[in-house]
Amino acid sequence: MDCGALTVFLHTFTEREKIHNLCESLTGARFTTAYTRIGGLSRDMPPGWVEQCRQFLKEVVVNIAETETLLTRNRIFVDRTQGVGVIPRDVAIDYGMTGPNLRGSGVEHDLRKAHPYLVYDRLKFDVPVGTSGDCYDRYLVRMEEMRQSVRLVHQCLDQLPGGPVCVPDGKIALPPKDRVLTRMEELIHHFMNVTQGVNAPPGEIYFGHENPKGELGFYINSKGGGTPHRLKIRSPSFANLSILSHLLPGHMLGDVVAILGSFDFVMGECDR
Repeated sequence: MDCGALTVFLHTFTEREKIHNLCESLTGARFTTAYTRIGGLSRDMPPGWVEQCRQFLKEVVVNIAETETLLTRNRIFVDRTQGVGVIPRDVAIDYGMTGPNLRGSGVEHDLRKAHPYLVYDRLKFDVPVGTSGDCYDRYLVRMEEMRQSVRLVHQCLDQLPGGPVCVPDGKIALPPKDRVLTRMEELIHHFMNVTQGVNAPPGEIYFGHENPKGELGFYINSKGGGTPHRLKIRSPSFANLSILSHLLPGHMLGDVVAILGSFDFVMGECDR
């Protein structure tokens, strides 16, 4: 859209609405959810949700293919992105770039492969990388990553386990609402979890995970209790944009729009 391809934006908006509909039926909210929490999930999936998700996966790959037909060989789009905003491999590493912006420069680094977490060690997927590190390569990497995401979701649905969706310990997870309204112990646990948080052990830890924008990391220094003594969030957009002062000089003003669009940043992460 930043390069003038408004048709593509409207075409993909349909799939975005389907995703939000799936999120709403699962979590109760379309965007900002409280479905996942320490200890598990707030509730189980509604009946028929898995089938709806599989149907969406069948439809979205068609939309991805149509989007590529509109863009990948489009003369205007290619001229606006190919050879523009080139980030060499070593420069991308030096500036601490992560995610598709790093992989677009030919660096095959994905935390889900390098440091597997959750169930990623049981899933099969490829890590797409670029060759020239320009805006066009970053676009191609993201297009392939959408296909890999579809592949991952298929595997997750195939491996969904049965059993409880949350730990039964009321000191860690919020107790069931019916018990909170009828029993004193659960009411106290609910009150303590909401007002003070989970009683974390003393120590420090950093954990980074693969976010669509890059590495989203959290450093926590704890002295015990429900709130951290020190907290640092490594937001990928903020780190990726640090290269702009090095990258933008020498480009046309119109190229800046294409470069910023290829970075796929969110300003909410950058407002420090």
